[in-house]
Amino acid sequence: MASVGPSAASAQPALPSGPAVFKTIPYAFILPEIVCGTWVWILVAATSVSLPLLQGWVMYVSLTSCLISLLLLLSYLLGFHRNSENWKVLDSLYHGTTAILYMSAAVLQANATINSEFGVNAPLNYQLNSAASFFAFLTTFLYILHAFSIYYQ
Repeated sequence: MASVGPSAASAQPALPSGPAVFKTIPYAFILPEIVCGTWVWILVAATSVSLPLLQGWVMYVSLTSCLISLLLLLSYLLGFHRNSENWKVLDSLYHGTTAILYMSAAVLQANATINSEFGVNAPLNYQLNSAASFFAFLTTFLYILHAFSIYYQ
């Protein structure tokens, strides 16, 4: 009986490095996550923060997630992962946790948007908060897509 080598079905796909990161799902989601998260951060910072506790959490989540995602993107671009399966677990846990934190931030930002409808500079703050809420929910969706794409890969 002939020995059977490793099957093609059990072979794990290689983790991307360099520019291939931008062409490979789910790693291609990292740059849009950073861009949309940065917009949340900028838009909240541009408002007159009327609810510092709520919007402080939104700023914390968006800024921290943006910086960690940037470090993760750089590590993929520079090939620090060395094709280790542990990086997939780390990536999945990070994006899953961040999706939950971003969902809480998006809901708090939506609440801040509702509360900013009436008050000083109401039209401008309401529009900025509405845009921040939109980008917060969009960023949440991107993090969820990334986490589940790795899980089902």
